[in-house]
Formats: sequence, structure tokens, C-alpha cells
Amino acid sequence: MTDTYYLVSDLHIGGDEQLRHVDFREELIGFLRDLERGDEDAELLINGDAFGLWEFTEVEGPAKFDALVADYPELFAQLRATGERVPITLIPGNHDYELAAHDEYVDRLAEYNVTLDQSVSITRAVGDHVVHVEHGMQQDPNNRIPDFGNPYANPPGYFVNRQITSRAGRLSGRGKYNWLRDIQAVTPTTQIPDWLLSNYFYREMSAWLRFAVVPFLLLFNTALWYVGIVALDATGIWSLPMEVVQDALALFGPVGYLVDIVLAVNLVLVGLLGVIAVPLYVFFRDVRKTLRRFGLVRESDGEDPVEKYLDRAREIFRTDPAVAVYVYGHTHRPSTTDVDERLVINTGTWLKRLHRVDPVVGLLPPVYYASYRLNYFRLTAAEDGGVRVDYEVVDKPDPDDETLLQRLLTRTPESEAPIPETTVVDPPVSSPPPEEGATEPVEK
Repeated sequence: MTDTYYLVSDLHIGGDEQLRHVDFREELIGFLRDLERGDEDAELLINGDAFGLWEFTEVEGPAKFDALVADYPELFAQLRATGERVPITLIPGNHDYELAAHDEYVDRLAEYNVTLDQSVSITRAVGDHVVHVEHGMQQDPNNRIPDFGNPYANPPGYFVNRQITSRAGRLSGRGKYNWLRDIQAVTPTTQIPDWLLSNYFYREMSAWLRFAVVPFLLLFNTALWYVGIVALDATGIWSLPMEVVQDALALFGPVGYLVDIVLAVNLVLVGLLGVIAVPLYVFFRDVRKTLRRFGLVRESDGEDPVEKYLDRAREIFRTDPAVAVYVYGHTHRPSTTDVDERLVINTGTWLKRLHRVDPVVGLLPPVYYASYRLNYFRLTAAEDGGVRVDYEVVDKPDPDDETLLQRLLTRTPESEAPIPETTVVDPPVSSPPPEEGATEPVEK
């Protein structure tokens, strides 16, 4: 019986043009090389979205595998070498769902010592318990595969990636900073419009135009107060605030005069916005109602996105009490969560992770700070028969590619909640674990 299981997910390797770039290529090859050189009786489980097959639009079907091998020969060579000593098992995610729909991939991956299990989920026995592993897309309405195994059963997310993500990969090289290729790192996808606006403003906008509008945007919040002061003075209700402002600006000479001009311009802009705000609100409200009627937008139900995966874990724990650990990925947010004396693991991603930070003042676009968390989980049997979960991070410096203006306008993002280095799970067992390698039937 295998003693140790390593778990990773959401590598998203491959795609059109700039999406072919893999920031963590050397680190991934190094991780595989360490497994090859180790002496553990181990298995590597890749929990979906190993490849970005949805992001290929210039080739179709299993020909995408040929493109992957051509683009990443060193990686596939290392998979073959590692797989000779450590079994490697891969299950499909949504971005590489085609792995479940074309049997040719089973043989092609086997050439590189990778076992493709085309099931929705798999289980492994660890100690006295069972670990249940699935990618998690089946809990996401936009990416749930309605007829798993059917090559034509593509969810809405498939078409979004074909039309938006892949196109971003083709266009990214035309930008000043080649930033569009990071679109896969934007989660949730509802953040994409703000992320696009942010990168246009801080990276693509003409420098002279950006620095011309920054003073107006920085003082926009102040201008809102200025509107109230002007209104009080104009109506004769209270003139003292206007006198104080004018006297304060006069102390700074030409600089104060310039600030006064900026405030006056902002005052005009606020007035114009006030005039058009009502008709714009009515218009956008009607557009949203129409899109909702056609099912193109959904109303938020206020539910925490993580909760649906915790509910899925509770369902698994209830159905099979032998399961001590439920593992999923998909959301790119690594975590461990205690649920009913058991453990829920999110395996995260090796892509860049983007953290939104709003500017401290002014009406300016948010800044997205990039970082890496190249993590994996190691599961072994604890001495008392439970499951020991070790959390490891492969060291990689953060990109540190924010512009000076972005840093001046924002505070450094807060550190993420730490994940315990070691967790031991040992819930009561009321039924024997299934045989190692048992899988959940493929949905048809």
C-alpha cells in the first residue's frame, strides 16, 4: 500500500500564444525531480486543470496534446522520469475536461508515465481512513459539466475561455507590459472588468494623460465635500466654511490657486455626473433586467462561494463516514477547514495570485498586487491510524512588478491567513475504507 500522497492542482499549463508562458516551469520540474530522487512509497495526485486545453483555439482535440509536448519538452521528460519511480495520477478539471472526453489522452499520457483517471473523483486509503479527491467544478454553475464524459457537454465557462481568455493570450504581447496573459489569475471572474480598467490606467494609458488626470481623481472625494461647502455658501446658510477654505488655499500661493482650479473643475464634473446619474441608472437597471430575463446574469444570493464546497464535503462525509479528508481545487484559494471533525483541503494554484487593493484616497482604479504560493499537500498515515496532512510551499519570489504610482497610492496588501504546517485528522470510523484506487463512477 502507498504510504504517502502528494496533491497539487490548477497548473493551467498551455494555451494560445502568450498563455504558453509558465512562470513556475523550473519550480515544477524541480518538484517532480525531488519526487524522483526521494525514497518514499509515494503517489502524486494532480487534482484537475493540469493543462489549459480550453485555451487552445488553433488546434482541436488530441492534437492539443502534441502542442503541449512540443511547447514543454523538459516538463514531459521529467514527468516520464518521475513516473518511473512514483506513480502519477491525473483527473480532469474543467479547463482540461477534454481529458475525460477523449480516450486517446489515456494512451498519450501513459507514454509519459502519467495515469489519466477519467472519473469525476477518486479516493485513496490513508491509515484507517479515506481521502476523497475531486476538482470541484461540479459545484460551480458556470463550469459544471452537465453530461460528464460527453465531448460536447461544455458549460458556459468553456465559451468564456474560448472567446476571452484565449483572445487575451493572443493579444497580450501587443501591450506595453504583456499583462493580459495573467487573466487566468483573476478570481473571481467578476473582477475581470476592474482588473482590465486597472491595467489600462496604470500600464497602457499614455503617461502624460495619466498624470494629467491623477490630480483631479485624487481630489474627487474632496470635491464632494467642496460641493456641500459651495452649496452652503451660495444659499446663504453658512459662509464660514467657504471663507476658511479660501483663506487656507491663499496661504499656499500659486499652489493653492492651482488646487482651487482643480476643485472648481471637479465641482463642474460632479454637477455633470449628478445631471446624468438618474437617466444612466434607469438605463442600466433596464439593461440588467433584460440580461437577467435571458439568463445572462445572475443575482447574487449572498452565499459565501466557499460554502458550496463545504456543503459538498458534508455530503461526502455523510454518505461515507470512512472519509476523513475531502480535497478540491478549482477556486485557486489554498486552505484547510475543519468540518465535523474532518478536514476540507483546497489545493490552490501555481498561477500568480492577484490581491485587490483600493487606493487610500481619490477616485482611482484598484491595484492588483501579484504573488506566488506554489503549494502542495502531503498526506500520510499518522501513528494512531489517522491522516497527517503536511502543507508545503515551494519558494518563489513574488513578481514585484507594481509601478511606482501604484505603490504610492496604495498600502501593501495584508498577509493571507496562514495554513497550518501540519494537521492530524482522526475522526471516528463507522465503516471500513474502500480498496485503494476506488473511484466514483463517471457521470453519464
